[in-house]
Amino acid sequence: METIVSIGFRVLARSHKISSDLVEKFRELPVANVSDGMQRLYAGGARLRPMHAGGFLAGPALTVRVPAGDNLMLHKALQMIEPGDVVVVDAAGETRNAITGELMMDIAKNKGAAGVVIYGAIRDSGYFATRNFPIYACGVTHRGPYRNGPGEINVPVSVDGMLINPGDLVIGDEDGVLCVPYAEADEIYRAGKAKLASETMARALTESGKLDKPWIDETLRKLNCEGV
Repeated sequence: METIVSIGFRVLARSHKISSDLVEKFRELPVANVSDGMQRLYAGGARLRPMHAGGFLAGPALTVRVPAGDNLMLHKALQMIEPGDVVVVDAAGETRNAITGELMMDIAKNKGAAGVVIYGAIRDSGYFATRNFPIYACGVTHRGPYRNGPGEINVPVSVDGMLINPGDLVIGDEDGVLCVPYAEADEIYRAGKAKLASETMARALTESGKLDKPWIDETLRKLNCEGV
């Protein structure tokens, strides 16, 4: 019997996810250092901002794709949360309707989610602004969502051009959100750690008055800058 795949309206299971040990290691690194380790080519977009009071985001992605302004499949995804998950919702970046608010996010927190990323809008922003449960979104509106579907869970999603696969590592701090691909996480961690060490050394040299940057003049000369 032929199997019919319901593209656009389906609930799938993750085949893998980033380990909790590696999640904890990434908590040591600023997102900017990890981003530098990925050649600054990947980002969740400048529109995606932290809406919570403070706290680092890190965990494996539980991905959700919904139509703009509809959160039916997010309700289903909240039932599927495993402790430490980051729920990532691709709502097409549309901000006319909120995808979630206080009550749904309390469910996510109580289920053990590490945080939530909404490529869209939220409401009850004052509630989140006084709490440390990580939540990122593109905007705020009082106008609520619909619950009509369709949607998909545990499929590749796009957050302002950044591809996130189920089980990938999602991290976030005051600078924004970044996805670390599952298969490359160890290599990217080493690159981010090296960048942090380099910046730590540069800070120490700055404080001691010994920091020198000969590359600046060298670059300007190569570019035939007058007066250098």
